[in-house]
Amino acid sequence: MAAFLQFWGSSSQAQIKVGDKIPAFSLQDQNGKTFDVSTVLGKQPLVIYFYPKDETSVCTKEACSFRDSYQDFQHYGAMVIGISSDNVASHRSFATHHNLPFTLLSDPKNEVRKLFGVPKTFVIPGRVTYVVDKKGIVVHEFNSLRDGEKHVTESLEALRKM
Repeated sequence: MAAFLQFWGSSSQAQIKVGDKIPAFSLQDQNGKTFDVSTVLGKQPLVIYFYPKDETSVCTKEACSFRDSYQDFQHYGAMVIGISSDNVASHRSFATHHNLPFTLLSDPKNEVRKLFGVPKTFVIPGRVTYVVDKKGIVVHEFNSLRDGEKHVTESLEALRKM
């Protein structure tokens, strides 16, 4: 049964929720540099969004929506971080192709995705966004596989309320 649920997806018992502190992690960014989340905690709010795959329709709309609202995120002092299992070269190409001004992190073994407990839908990795305050506490979580652009409006609304 567990294998069935893992394949078809389930809401993970370990999923990070509002009020939880985010786990420590470090991954390679689109430039091949190591990004360690502990270096930014305490300095600024974070918007961490997990997405399935570079250059797919909904993921591209979502990324471009974050790009188009990037000045609004900067207004709130927030750092935007996108995470998928795509490799560094794929992220670099995706960021260059769409002029993405924010950090994309490569999680090829889905280790950070699992740390956050991001659920799968069928075999598709989930699309979940976490808004995190300066202390590393999740203040908002939004989960929608189909509506990539709503991740941006939800995040901005959460930042506005902080």
